[in-house]
Amino acid sequence: MHFSPSYIKDYEVEVGLVDFRGNMKLSSLFLCLQDAAVLHAEHLGAGRIEMLERHHGLWVLGRMRVDVARYPVWGDKITVETWPNQPGRVECTRNFLVKDSAGTVLAKAVSVWVIIDVETRRLKRADSVFPEELDFRGERVIDAKLGKLRASGELDLVHRRVVGYSDIDVNGHLNNAKYVDFITDCFSLDEHQQHTIRSIEVNYSNEALPGEAVSLYKDLTQFEQGLVYVEGIDEGLKRLIFKAKLHVEPNL
Repeated sequence: MHFSPSYIKDYEVEVGLVDFRGNMKLSSLFLCLQDAAVLHAEHLGAGRIEMLERHHGLWVLGRMRVDVARYPVWGDKITVETWPNQPGRVECTRNFLVKDSAGTVLAKAVSVWVIIDVETRRLKRADSVFPEELDFRGERVIDAKLGKLRASGELDLVHRRVVGYSDIDVNGHLNNAKYVDFITDCFSLDEHQQHTIRSIEVNYSNEALPGEAVSLYKDLTQFEQGLVYVEGIDEGLKRLIFKAKLHVEPNL
């Protein structure tokens, strides 16, 4: 069997994927990237069912960065190409390119995935789940290491969200794209009208489960430089859920 080192899928930006301006929501873009990653993993024999049956594990997104040159709009047709790099002992890096119908790159993304045991939630090895004959691509679309994110100033509470039915995925926890909805909801419609998110990096620290309340905080200390920091805390369990750094630009 031939295992392709990369995977390509076309998507149409339908009305349910756009915001009030008709632009594709950042969370919708995350969903398309997730979909392409899942389908390629299945092609490589490392999909959800195979991981459960052969490795007693689940893929979990640990870190993600997305840089957007231009947001697709309602009615656009886009293509997502994705490929993993050679996995390390516990981490696997996956890359994404998003192009329009003319082949122009709209967005680039790099993600880091880990495997957790389905019962203990502890990390498992990631370097032995792909077929040996797979020729990994070495290209990395964003030449930057995804590292630790920190607030630069005071954090202000924005709101609290309880994780509900519409937020969770097949693994029973808050879906990675829903984190992005939580983050973008930290800003008013006027703020979204006046600014565009050009880059977002998210560190997913802990699972958020149904019924848990996530408190959202943001730091605007470096807003004049176009940087915003957001984090989510489960204050009941006293644990960090995620950290995020955004680069925003004013709309002209």
